[in-house]
Amino acid sequence: MAESGASPLPAAPPAHTPLSRAEQFVWLTARVLEQRRFAHHFLGGGADPVETALAAYRNEDEGYGHALEPDLRGPVSQPLHTAHALRVLDSIGRCGGQRVERVCRYLTAVSTPDGALPAIHPSQRGYPAAPFVPVVDDPPGDLLATGPVVGLLHRNEVWHAWLFRATDFCWQAVESLRTTHPYEVEAAVAFLDSAPDRPRAEAAADRLGRLVREQRLACLDPGHPEAYPVAPGYAPDEHHFPYDFARTPDSLARAWFTDEEMARALDHLAGEQGQDGGWPVRWRQWAPGTALECRPMVTIEALRTLRAYGRAIG
Repeated sequence: MAESGASPLPAAPPAHTPLSRAEQFVWLTARVLEQRRFAHHFLGGGADPVETALAAYRNEDEGYGHALEPDLRGPVSQPLHTAHALRVLDSIGRCGGQRVERVCRYLTAVSTPDGALPAIHPSQRGYPAAPFVPVVDDPPGDLLATGPVVGLLHRNEVWHAWLFRATDFCWQAVESLRTTHPYEVEAAVAFLDSAPDRPRAEAAADRLGRLVREQRLACLDPGHPEAYPVAPGYAPDEHHFPYDFARTPDSLARAWFTDEEMARALDHLAGEQGQDGGWPVRWRQWAPGTALECRPMVTIEALRTLRAYGRAIG
């Protein structure tokens, strides 16, 4: 029995629901950060414990490291780690104030001359990293790294000098896309969904959606994935589905897909939950520990997506 005045424990979901099965998987396998994120999003837990757990990954340069993004190991700050931290802060309503001002100073320090973020900063050299994220000495700016960060900051009405050049980079990168791949499209959508110029964003999203369908980047029939090509360098079964592009119904990417296509995709997502309660990782695996750390993250996002579309999870 809890002592008088103690904070109540998060309420457990009903037994044998997708949520209860996922809860057991998270407690069994997840890092403290994902445990606290799960409690916050699904069990009524507070935001403070999430932010406290996230702070363990922050470095003195105000970037984030320590394998926050599991495919990059080692202590050094990286743009991809920092983007992940901003997503966590955004999800708990804490993406603002002095904490984000300090993050923007880090982003300024590591950005390229055109104001963009590199996918991998050279400081990663000497530490383990996934083979599909090579470390180079003079990396170019990358939409994959920059778009989601810029979108998050705009959505939270953060204004910083770095954002002006970074926003211009994103516009140029998105509007010049002729051939692309699913992760780049996801980064573009993350930018467009929160870009301040809404008519321009809607026009760019409309063109990008036509590109996605023309290049068959979204698997529209989960029962026959072999009919859709997998992007070069991806894992053999690393298909992307409508919900990967439109994470919520209010995303600009939602207009790319019919109601029937989205319903089939969400049925597929719900059916992907494993016997152990977790969702699978579809991208290439290169070390046992990274797969173990990624699955709870993927599980949380799957549940959040299903709930955003009104699917019952428990």
